[in-house]
Amino acid sequence: MSSTKIHSYHFILNKGTEYRDLVPVFPDILNLILAENDHFQKPEDEESHEMFVYMNMADLQDNRKPEGYNRKAKYRLIFPTDNMEFYIRSFTAKPADLLSVAERVGAMLSAAGIRYEMAENQDCLN
Repeated sequence: MSSTKIHSYHFILNKGTEYRDLVPVFPDILNLILAENDHFQKPEDEESHEMFVYMNMADLQDNRKPEGYNRKAKYRLIFPTDNMEFYIRSFTAKPADLLSVAERVGAMLSAAGIRYEMAENQDCLN
């Protein structure tokens, strides 16, 4: 087992929040993560980018847990199956960089009126 420290910031959505409540803000959150990872940023990637956002949005609109972004990258956007939460996880970013991304996501959620608690967890397994 690796001794790599895992850093993550969890956005625990308030009771009563549903996946569909994330519809207005999710494209901005996902696009932030994609941009920070430098994924789907070239003009030739536009079709793949649109399809990726569309698939996540379709899940949210149907009130289902979305895929998020769990590919090998600097940041991952993960939706666990057991809680109404999502988190941003990184194996490579400096804690201050990860915190900056988490704070931007938090600001997006707040601007959309989505209530949540943010928690740091350095030992998550998912």
